[in-house]
Amino acid sequence: MARSKRLTLKDHVRETLIFNQRVIIAAIVVMLMTAILITRLVYLQIVNVGHYSLLSENNRVNTLPIPPIRGLIYDRNGILLAQNLPSFTLELVPEHIDNLEQTLAELDKLINLTEQDIARFKKYRKRHKRRFEGVPLRFRLNDQEVARIAVNQYRLAGVEIDAQLTRHYPLGSLAAHAVGYVGRINEAEASRIDESDYSGTNHIGKIGIEKSYEDLLHGTVGFQRVETNAQGRILRVLERTLPIPGKNLYLNLDVKLQAIAEQGFSSKDSEYNTGALVAIDPRDGAVLALASLPTFDPNLFVNGIDTKTYAQLRDSPDRPLFNRALRGQYPPGSTVKPLIGLAGLEFGEVNSHQEIDCPGWYTLKNDPRRYRDWKKEGHSATDLTKAIVESCDVYFYDLSLALGIDNIYSYLSQFGLGELTGIDVEGEKAGLMPSPAWKRRARQLPWFPGETLITGIGQGFMLTTPLQLSSITATLSLRGGRMQPQMLYAVESPETTEFTTIPSTPVKQRPHAEENHWQTIINAMEQVVHGVHGTARRISRNLPFKIAGKTGTAQVFGIKQDEEYVEEDIKKKLRDHALFIGFAPVEDPQIAVAVIVENGGSGGAIAAPIARRVMDQYLLNTEN
Repeated sequence: MARSKRLTLKDHVRETLIFNQRVIIAAIVVMLMTAILITRLVYLQIVNVGHYSLLSENNRVNTLPIPPIRGLIYDRNGILLAQNLPSFTLELVPEHIDNLEQTLAELDKLINLTEQDIARFKKYRKRHKRRFEGVPLRFRLNDQEVARIAVNQYRLAGVEIDAQLTRHYPLGSLAAHAVGYVGRINEAEASRIDESDYSGTNHIGKIGIEKSYEDLLHGTVGFQRVETNAQGRILRVLERTLPIPGKNLYLNLDVKLQAIAEQGFSSKDSEYNTGALVAIDPRDGAVLALASLPTFDPNLFVNGIDTKTYAQLRDSPDRPLFNRALRGQYPPGSTVKPLIGLAGLEFGEVNSHQEIDCPGWYTLKNDPRRYRDWKKEGHSATDLTKAIVESCDVYFYDLSLALGIDNIYSYLSQFGLGELTGIDVEGEKAGLMPSPAWKRRARQLPWFPGETLITGIGQGFMLTTPLQLSSITATLSLRGGRMQPQMLYAVESPETTEFTTIPSTPVKQRPHAEENHWQTIINAMEQVVHGVHGTARRISRNLPFKIAGKTGTAQVFGIKQDEEYVEEDIKKKLRDHALFIGFAPVEDPQIAVAVIVENGGSGGAIAAPIARRVMDQYLLNTEN
């Protein structure tokens, strides 16, 4: 008998319950997901709307810097020393160029591209990620090159000429060491400057006034907000904040005086073309001329000097890049004799009428060595005035020994020997005023009496700079008054034309001397120029004013005991340096000058005439 099929009955109640449970779970999941989505939307669009709005805005709007115009530099008479001129740069836009090599070949026919230009272009191209941005190929195009490219630009797709302002020094090498120059910012400078201050700026002051007053000359950068597309291409300018131009500077330098000073080192045979001159107004410390020879053209450095030219300047034996006026350290030679004489008067070791006999040499007790005078036969009976007028070494050997090195050090230090003058230009050297303590510290040796003798005539360890000598001369002219040398005269705002003069700064430490002692020394210095036997008497011819001066000769190499030499027989680089210090007019000092001519030999014959021409120009406004 066949089994009957078992019938299965559906449980509708149970199925309904399961279905309802699943619906509820699905609804809960949907509600949770909706809540999470709503929460996230609230967070993005309400709670953190500012942050994401800013990010969105930054994707659309960029802020670009607008570099300020650099301030101008003038001399005291308003003659322009540093300006900004339009400079044309050739740029290539990669996205518009189909065949780069062909474009470069066509440009080479027009403006003669160098291998350095091509290599620099390729280096810049790697840095530019956006193909629509121009990549510089050649800087400083001249007018003829700009014209050639403009005429042929219809067939040079992607070739553009960009005009920018670049620094220019219209007087070229004149006063180059004083004014300085700007150059492209290097890695070391980039690491220490504020990037926001130099956004869009590629140049910074390197030396001289350009570096020392960078903060005033640079100005304040401006900004513009621009709308860009997804590729970064500018669509429109939304907002612009104009930059604030740098301040215009007026210097105490007199360009005409500077020119006379530099021309003074260019003799017809060009033998004495190395040295320095500094002229100061003793009344306020204004630096009227600051010359270092040989000099150089600062325009070479503005947009990058080529390797060959820089190597020639760097490796030249005359070192044209070296600022001798501020950094050249030389033995002052006989130019310190007025200071030694004044110290002798102040310490009571000598009076103006006391005489010694000068046989042409000097010896210490129990020491056979002879310290020679420049005049082989000697000066016979010599007092202080004669010793300064004729520059008698023996007299100052004797006086220095009587004073002692400690008194010499303490008194000459009051004039600023061995110290920075505080001039407002970076890079100054302090020179050296030696003492027993210094020698023990620097050389681990005691001080010897013979070193006191040669210190008294400005030789041995003593070193000064031309700037320092000029400052000392100014102090002598004021009979102890010291003013800090100052290059900057005034600052002008190009926006408001407000003109602010810079006050002079007196130096607190001043040498003291009795009035009659000052007068004795200054009278002797006057006789150096105007006396019959003065070592600088040749510059007194047809002189309409009185000069107080002192010649000097600084020995470059040592001479063995009793050895003689003839100046003309030795190599030029081993000849003595020629020095002269002086101020004028004696009764009302208005200019103090220090001159050093490297390997010039005679201070009276070589250095003093240069100072005379500078004083003539300043006091008489003439080159004669």
